[in-house]
Amino acid sequence: MRKRMSRPVLITLLICFAFAWQNACIVSADDAATTKPNILFIFADDWGWGDLSCHDHPYVKTPNIDRLAREGTDFHRFTVASGVCSPSRTAVMTGHFPARFNIDGHFAWVPSNAKRNMPDWLDTDAVTMPRLLQSAGYATAHFGKWHLSNDMIPDSPSPGEYGYDRYGAFNCSGEQMPVHEDADNAIDFIESSVDSGKPFFVNLWVHEPHTPFHVIPKYRWAYRDSGLDEADEIYAAVLAHADERIGEVLDTLDRLNLTDNTLVIFSSDNGPARAKSAQELELMYDTATGAGYGIAASKGITSGRKGYKASLFEGGINVPFLARWPGKIAAGKVEDQLMISAVDLLPTLCEVAGAKLPEGYAPDGISQLNGLLGETKTGRAQPLFWKMANKGTPTQGNPHHWVAFCVVDQNWKLLTNHDASHVELYDIVDDAYEQNDLKESHPEIVSQLLKKISEWKETLPPKPNAMTFSSLRDHPQK
Repeated sequence: MRKRMSRPVLITLLICFAFAWQNACIVSADDAATTKPNILFIFADDWGWGDLSCHDHPYVKTPNIDRLAREGTDFHRFTVASGVCSPSRTAVMTGHFPARFNIDGHFAWVPSNAKRNMPDWLDTDAVTMPRLLQSAGYATAHFGKWHLSNDMIPDSPSPGEYGYDRYGAFNCSGEQMPVHEDADNAIDFIESSVDSGKPFFVNLWVHEPHTPFHVIPKYRWAYRDSGLDEADEIYAAVLAHADERIGEVLDTLDRLNLTDNTLVIFSSDNGPARAKSAQELELMYDTATGAGYGIAASKGITSGRKGYKASLFEGGINVPFLARWPGKIAAGKVEDQLMISAVDLLPTLCEVAGAKLPEGYAPDGISQLNGLLGETKTGRAQPLFWKMANKGTPTQGNPHHWVAFCVVDQNWKLLTNHDASHVELYDIVDDAYEQNDLKESHPEIVSQLLKKISEWKETLPPKPNAMTFSSLRDHPQK
């Protein structure tokens, strides 16, 4: 005859089973969260290739960003998709050349956008990186500059309409987040994502070193004995402040034991700004970010690259790109061969996250994950194109800002003005500083690349989607 289990013993066993099941579920949830890497994308504004102490800047100190170079790989051949802000950010968000959206310049107020045949904001129907990462189970957030619309267009979509679970931004509709609250918001979001057991994707798009320069006295004080003039001191101070905020976020990853499972990328939307002529140092006011010093304090450098912001020469589009992912991306390495573009970021990060690209969506970029991991240095499978609303020729006192179209195909880079009356050709692999124009010795290459630009232009829309027009176009601002 079987002996029956007593009620107290049965209850005890049931309680133990319940706790074991609960703990198993918790472990399972934690395992699911840790199987996907977190992603932190830090995008600066007008930060020149040479504006890092790890790139041998003569006086700027960036110890926290330098840490990313020391613990990750410094990719020297990264280029953005425009020499100015809004189109550059469009490429990151969509994986497409910004000209596919008629975004050739920065978003301004409505009359300016209309005059330049531009939309008033990025199309909300576009495939975007944060939406794709959301579909892969990521918590997504954006903190910092937006500029895929403009604060002077109140009916433009908020960043939240593009796939972010949480955001705090400026250069957008609605309330403008104070520029220096970006890191605090990012830290809070990272902590909440950990509590929820979800991997996170965070855009940290810092304001620096764009005008106005919102300098904090304690950072200027650090350069008081440097011997710098006032403009250089201001420039160094704002970069030091940005570097410290970035360091606070990196320290948070350490504190929460997330560093080894987080891909961190630092880059910039375009090269450094420079005044066209000598300027007096004075205060200016921006409707999105407030008062600060103006363009005279823009002292960014390109370390010998030709041109600055708004140029399609390397000084305008070849920017810092540091990537850290411990155990995956090599530490302390410089990669000076692999050519990565901003349009590659969406397919690359989607592969990192296990996010599937939608059916029918064909990015202009390619996944560079193998390249980030050091597994390949092969050339690009498809050319890169640029379009900007520039006019003129170098002989008209416009040595670096006349380029309207550009193509990079294999080792060749061709730049042309709006009517192809002036072109320049460089072997961009052997001549990254664009010193030797080879158009006379390689006319057949010039013809081939001009044809590719012409064929690419045929694929572009003649005008923006009317759904991206503000109601202010019917009632223009006076």
